[in-house]
Amino acid sequence: MKNFILALLSGFILALGWPTYGFPLLLFIGFVPLLLMEHRVRTSSVGWKKLVVFGYSYIGFVIWNYITTNWLQYADVFGASFAILVNSLLMALMMVLYHSVAKRATRNISLLFIMCLWMAFEKLHLGWDFSWPWLNLGNGFSEYITWIQWYEYTGTFGGSLWVWLVNILMFKAVLTYRIAKSVQPLKKEGILIVSLIVVPILISLGIFHSYKMEGTPVNVIALQPNIDPYSEKYDVPNEAIADLLLKLTDTKINAETDLIVAPETVFADNVKISQLEDMYFKRKLDVYLSEHPKTNLLTGISFINFITDSAQIKEQSNKHSSGFWYDDYNSAMLLNQSDSVQLYHKSKLVVGVETLPYPEIIKPLIGDFMIDLGGTLAMKTTQEDREVFTTDNKNLIAAPIICYESVYGEFVTGYVRNGATVLAIITNDAWWGDTQGHKQHLSLARLRAIETRRDIVRSANTGISALINAKGEITSSLAYNTQGALSGTLISNDKISFYTLAGDYIARIAIFVALFVFLITMFRRSRVF
Repeated sequence: MKNFILALLSGFILALGWPTYGFPLLLFIGFVPLLLMEHRVRTSSVGWKKLVVFGYSYIGFVIWNYITTNWLQYADVFGASFAILVNSLLMALMMVLYHSVAKRATRNISLLFIMCLWMAFEKLHLGWDFSWPWLNLGNGFSEYITWIQWYEYTGTFGGSLWVWLVNILMFKAVLTYRIAKSVQPLKKEGILIVSLIVVPILISLGIFHSYKMEGTPVNVIALQPNIDPYSEKYDVPNEAIADLLLKLTDTKINAETDLIVAPETVFADNVKISQLEDMYFKRKLDVYLSEHPKTNLLTGISFINFITDSAQIKEQSNKHSSGFWYDDYNSAMLLNQSDSVQLYHKSKLVVGVETLPYPEIIKPLIGDFMIDLGGTLAMKTTQEDREVFTTDNKNLIAAPIICYESVYGEFVTGYVRNGATVLAIITNDAWWGDTQGHKQHLSLARLRAIETRRDIVRSANTGISALINAKGEITSSLAYNTQGALSGTLISNDKISFYTLAGDYIARIAIFVALFVFLITMFRRSRVF
């Protein structure tokens, strides 16, 4: 029963520490009950210890995953169930691996292993086909941006390292107390724990209050059309969408407006790339921009490209029931008066909605299964490089970040390394309704601002659209489920943060350490406790 209670405690503590409603100080003790549970099992006479550790860990992680990400069910129940249950399973396996090492290594070595192993797991979640980095620990501080200004040097893995270091010291302090039955020996540990929490926050506060917004002011508008994707979006012709966007723009535009940003796939009626210039809605936009020659329009659009040459068929290409092949794109385009159309195709795709993971394995088992969220039910085709959009303002180069891409720190730095001076996030968070989903997604964008030291303009179909400065502060926003336009000024700059250059170096070091410790300890006999 004690082990069960410990597992429950970890699950609830981690959940209560999560944004946007939680207090992240709780994350510093979230893993302590699970570590105590594993220690109790390892030092007991119970059989099937690995299975016991897995079972209790799984209970705790399911609680954490369900409370924080159950909003996925409003888009698709199967997808939500898969994400919650499988992610919890992977987390529980981390505890089993820790248990295996802890039987053979010293306490400090085994705790070093679980810390590095967890960060290696988080790094895996950023890159493999089942990518789901939503619960990476460094994301947990997204609402407390004054604590983590040093993310410009470490990225979110600095936060993950921070969380684990404090949890480990807390766990060791509890074990010390259980042996000594007194708080006297804990004074030194207590000072170290408090210092490890307080000093990074103080450093961050110093950076926050001394940071200077340097660069060129640019005037932007974020559009929020508030179109219901379940009942309207894919039934409204692109011409009508263009009229709505221009109507909203008229409420805010002036002679100084540099950039207008519209949401992801707002032009949802698939357009053949080769026919874009001949589309009536495109001509409407061109006429409007000719009347506002300083202004640039960055918008989401759904493209399709029919393949006539079999040599052009890619792994992500789709075969229609009629036999022909085509590529389906979730794209961003930039229009202005001086350049040809600039395009970028979304490259971090939502599993099960936009891409089928490991198709060579999955297709033979379940066929071409994809979750239907409206529109064209097909795998999306991506591109290799992070495209940036040049504008008529030489000081403004925009990164067209599409929806889910904004969750990936190192991925976003690719836009900045390619010259982006402002981040433009276009998204459609309406699938989840008025839940924590769209709130958490907005909150994670604040981390990208700090990591890259770039201002952000965020256009979300149903909200929350927002302007975010390089310190991660939301300077203005439009409420969820409202229609309107948001205007304001961003600072465009070309400075490069350390994290932009170095990327997830902490995770790479952690992978090396975890692998080294695992290989060394697995050749040892189990220790006697």
